[in-house]
Amino acid sequence: MRNIAVESVDHVDRAVLPIGTDYPPGYVLDWHAHRRAQFLYGATGVMVVDTGEGTWTVPPERAVLIPAATRHRVRMEGVSTRSLYIEPDAVPWWPAGCTVVDVPPLLRELLLAAVGFGPDYDLSGREGHIAALLLHEIAGRTPLPFHVAIPASAELAALCRAYLAAPDAGVTNAVWAARVSRSERAFTRRFRAETGESPAVWRVRARLLAAVPLLRTAAVGEVAGRLGYASPAAFTAAFTRAFGTPPSRFAARGAGGGP
Repeated sequence: MRNIAVESVDHVDRAVLPIGTDYPPGYVLDWHAHRRAQFLYGATGVMVVDTGEGTWTVPPERAVLIPAATRHRVRMEGVSTRSLYIEPDAVPWWPAGCTVVDVPPLLRELLLAAVGFGPDYDLSGREGHIAALLLHEIAGRTPLPFHVAIPASAELAALCRAYLAAPDAGVTNAVWAARVSRSERAFTRRFRAETGESPAVWRVRARLLAAVPLLRTAAVGEVAGRLGYASPAAFTAAFTRAFGTPPSRFAARGAGGGP
C-alpha cells in the first residue's frame, strides 16, 4: 500500500499493515498518535521524531520504533518512508519508549516487498510469511543512541526545544539558569534530575544530533563550523564517540571536507 492514511485500513484484520509514503522536503507530520505500534523506516533522508519525553533523530537507512498510542510529531527531510503499523498484542516485546534501530539488508528488502501488499493480503501465503518474518527481524534489532531526553517541566522543556531548533555552542549553564531565574547550582541539579545528565552533556549531544540532517546537504567541515567545533577532526571525534560511526557515513555524496 502506498500513500494512504493508516486510518483508512486500520480496521482490517491483519496484525501488520505495511504502508509506504513519500514526503516533500521539510514536511512536518504534526502531533498525532496511532492505535497501533509503528515501525517507521526512512528509505531516504532524515527524520526527527518528537514526543513529550524526548527527541529521536533517525539517520538514513535507520528506523524508529514508536509505541502504540504515543503522541508524536515527525519532521521529514527528503524522506520516503516504509512503515509497519502493528497490533500491540502481536508485539508484547515492543519497547515502552521510542527507539532508533539499524535496518540491515534483509529487513530493508522485506520492507520494500511488504509495501506492495494489499490490505487484506493472504496470511497463509508468501505475504503472510514475509509479515511474520518482519516481526522476527525487528525483534532482533539493537537500539542506537540517536536520542536526547526532554525534561518534564515546561520551562526546561522550552529551553531544550529551542536549543534543538538552533544549537549554539556559546550557551552555558549560567545562561540557561538565568533564563529560568534560578541559581546555576539549583538549575543544574533540577536538569539532571529530569533528564539523567548535566545540561552541558545534554547540549553537546543535542548539537551532534543536529548534525545529522545538516550532513544531507553540507560537507563535514562546514557542519563542524556551524556547530562550533574548532576543526572537522574534533567534530568527527565527538560524533564518532557519541554514535559509534563517523559523520562522513551520513554526508551527502560529494560533500567531503573533513575526516
